Amino acid sequence: MFSSLIKNLSILKKFLFINLLIFIFIGTLTIIYLNYVQPNLIKKKTSLQIEVINNTINNLNRLNIEFEKNEVKKFLLSTRFLFQNLDRVIFFNESFEILADTDTLDLDPRSFSSRIEIVEFDLQNNQDKEKSTDELINSEKKSVFEEKLQEYSISDDYGKPVTFTNETYNKFKLSTIKNVLIDDENVGYILISQNANDVKTAINERKTFVIRTAILIAVVIFIFSLVLNRYFLKPIKNLVNYTENIKEKSKKKIDIKNLIKRNDELGTLSLSLDEMTNELQKRVNTAENFSTDLVHEIRNPLASLKSASELLEVTNSNPEKEKLTKILTHDVERIERLITDYSQMLKDEVAITRESMKILDLKKIADSVVDDFNAIYNTKRGINIDLQFKNSGEKFNIKGIENRIEQVLANLLENSISFSKDNQNIVVKLSLKKDGKISLSVIDEGIGFKEKNTEKIFKRFYSNRPDKFGEHSGLGLNIVKNLVDLHGGQVIASNNVNKKGAKVEIIFPKLN
Repeated sequence: MFSSLIKNLSILKKFLFINLLIFIFIGTLTIIYLNYVQPNLIKKKTSLQIEVINNTINNLNRLNIEFEKNEVKKFLLSTRFLFQNLDRVIFFNESFEILADTDTLDLDPRSFSSRIEIVEFDLQNNQDKEKSTDELINSEKKSVFEEKLQEYSISDDYGKPVTFTNETYNKFKLSTIKNVLIDDENVGYILISQNANDVKTAINERKTFVIRTAILIAVVIFIFSLVLNRYFLKPIKNLVNYTENIKEKSKKKIDIKNLIKRNDELGTLSLSLDEMTNELQKRVNTAENFSTDLVHEIRNPLASLKSASELLEVTNSNPEKEKLTKILTHDVERIERLITDYSQMLKDEVAITRESMKILDLKKIADSVVDDFNAIYNTKRGINIDLQFKNSGEKFNIKGIENRIEQVLANLLENSISFSKDNQNIVVKLSLKKDGKISLSVIDEGIGFKEKNTEKIFKRFYSNRPDKFGEHSGLGLNIVKNLVDLHGGQVIASNNVNKKGAKVEIIFPKLN
């Protein structure tokens, strides 16, 4: 179901959806990382607190200190160096009452600078003051720590150091509790509380970095989505609409000229699509025109056949029957030639799209075709075809399809032979022009072209020789023209200046 959902989304939605999944995945890993970082940072700090607590309990046991207020205070003063890197150390009795607190001692600026004897004297003389101060602190601190102490005293972790955190007045406090055992008897608790704002700051910095990074990534994805949609997805959608418009034969025009002008892959794709569409349209139009022209050309011989067959039924004269029979044969040949040439032309159109061009030696192709025609028509009609070129060492290389070049030359020779008398000569001439282009000319001694505008002879089904009408479909020269255009060449028809006959010249482009 998930894959089907993805398949039905547009490219932009797929892009956003995939980025959302990646974003959620990275966000989940980030949350896991942040949840891991805080305990790890706290663990580093609590290890020091646990070490101080254990050392303190060992010293209490070693010095046989009684766990009561005055003795603990004296011990706290005498061992103050153990706690110099800590913010606060508090000693509690079993009833969770404060016995000694470094914060209380800090109220007297002389507490860590005077000798123990003087401090003891000061403590004795200021007993009432300290009592009132202790009571005040006790009342404040009990509210903070008493709940944790009570929970610890009945928890499964009793006997082990336990760490907890609390946040007050924008201060992040890290505290560790452990019970005190003297002679294997629980006498109270030690609590070390330390300012851990650095931990909070480190975590907040990481959170801030993650949030900023997430916002930046979201902005980048948003901008990239806009660019993707405007410069890529919309043009692609436009191309899709263009193809669908053609498929549905809609009269609505979709302009892709702006896409064709682009200098990227989309521009190349648009140009190829437009050229392919035009080529397909051209082929469709050509096929339609071919069909129309073929029907038109076949109607004339069919009408003649019908008339001749009707006359043949009512004619008793043998000469007339013989004449009508010739007309029937002539028209049948004409129709057969039309259908044969038309069928061959359609096959050639399909074959051309599948064939690729390569470097060809035009001299070898011309030599092969001329030899084949000489072998047939020299004996049959005495027609001689002469292949001429200036220098045997010259190269006449072109880029083309070999069997199509052979077909061009064969069609030209067939056309010249059909309008030449017996024992006449035909010249096939190869020459290299100054601009590097190659010229292939077929020159005959026939009746030449009657048209002033010789371009007409390359139109489909065109023939101006009624006496030879049955031998020509009118497609031969049109096929030549199409094949020459396919090879990027030019075909020119003209009459010989000083002699009878016609000349058809094909100019092939220079080989790069």
